[in-house]
Amino acid sequence: MMIAPALAVARRCDNNRAAMGLGVEDFQHEIAAAVKSYDKFVVCVEKTPDEFLKSLQSLMAKAINAFENRASGLRHGIALDRHVTIMLSENDDARPLCGIYFNLHSPFRKKAVSDVPDRRT
Repeated sequence: MMIAPALAVARRCDNNRAAMGLGVEDFQHEIAAAVKSYDKFVVCVEKTPDEFLKSLQSLMAKAINAFENRASGLRHGIALDRHVTIMLSENDDARPLCGIYFNLHSPFRKKAVSDVPDRRT
């Protein structure tokens, strides 16, 4: 199995040194807005708002780690689970842009043709 050279070695990015040393607490405003939206608009039987907050903080730490250790030339750090995607994006400021996205899912989604087992046997 061949690994692409850009992905073979994890190395720190030199093009945004000001972003190094970020912490989850640096994004409390974004996290609070996401928790408020989750509590008000999102119906999820798998996570309470408190569990969602803990999950969001864990994902933010992973996104920060991905952002700070991204390969040279890459601009984003991304972390996700089944419910949320967090993306940190390099910009001209010292602090990266932060996007928190809810991954929409419906338990009533119809199965794709490939998901349905073949019953002709």
